[in-house]
Amino acid sequence: MKQKMVLKVQMNCEKCRAQALKIAAATQGVTHIAIQGKEKDELMVTGDEVDSVKLTRCLRKKLHHATILTIEVIKEK
Repeated sequence: MKQKMVLKVQMNCEKCRAQALKIAAATQGVTHIAIQGKEKDELMVTGDEVDSVKLTRCLRKKLHHATILTIEVIKEK
């Protein structure tokens, strides 16, 4: 089951963005990661059966603020 989630993460500098990408990339099941949003503070993660709670907890441990904005299931044709 593929899913796409958007997380709002406090990323004030390039180092924080790189750390957020590194944490997301290390999470099991992640296939695609992108930074989006007007202020570059949203992390879009796509993957197969990604544990959103575990990913959010890891981001909070390192970057202090992370919240789940949306989670949607991608239906394959």
